[in-house]
Amino acid sequence: MTTLTITPVEGLPEIAPGDDLAQLIARCAADAIVPGAVVCVVQKLVSKAEGRLLDLADVDVSETVALLAASVDRDPRLVQVILDESAEIIRAERGVLICRTHHGYVCANAGIDQSNAGADDRLVLLPLDPDASARGLRADLERITGVAPLAVIVSDSFGRAWRTGQVDVALGVAGLDPSVPPEGLADRDGRPLAASEPAIADELAGAADLVRTKSGGQGVVVISGYGDHVTGRDGPGVGPLLRSRAEDLFGAREAEPPPA
Repeated sequence: MTTLTITPVEGLPEIAPGDDLAQLIARCAADAIVPGAVVCVVQKLVSKAEGRLLDLADVDVSETVALLAASVDRDPRLVQVILDESAEIIRAERGVLICRTHHGYVCANAGIDQSNAGADDRLVLLPLDPDASARGLRADLERITGVAPLAVIVSDSFGRAWRTGQVDVALGVAGLDPSVPPEGLADRDGRPLAASEPAIADELAGAADLVRTKSGGQGVVVISGYGDHVTGRDGPGVGPLLRSRAEDLFGAREAEPPPA
């Protein structure tokens, strides 16, 4: 039986572009970071440190996008940024744009967030490469703390196609395999499990979210007790968790490119 300890990290300051996020995490989480720990960092902290911020006042809107924005009753500038951050639009209704981002995530509004952005009419965009962000944080944390191996998950809150509510999922992963392939798994009767593929990185991201509040500033959570799965290498990233368009039963056939 595995017993996990899930510790929210207190004391992190407001993150600004250019801040050394690993140094700040190491300072505030020194007591929680142990060999085999999984450090879960919310996407917003990573995006802010990497300068992925945009003011709506700086956005130019095309005529086509203005028409789309009117149809979904959204700020045309916001819609323009959502489309710029999207590879395709899967749904556009009830004021929500369901997009496939350039990373391959399917989510509302291309993952763009306006809460806790630091200013009115400021947007927080997803990191350009969350796997690279996770790998960089992992390397820096191991170097700064002298503790290894560590794993890092960059997470964000996503809705789900079949259920209401949101859960945190992994956007970027380093230091552990994001899922357990079903090959070789069997039930207690010895029946091979062909469809069971635990999404470990998503489960850990969701577990981390249980111990923080959206207004509490606990953007980093450290999970210990799962060290047997921390590999000591960067690993494949989040890619194995992303369903391909060919396997997408909901959006693939109706997906369309964003307007120019």
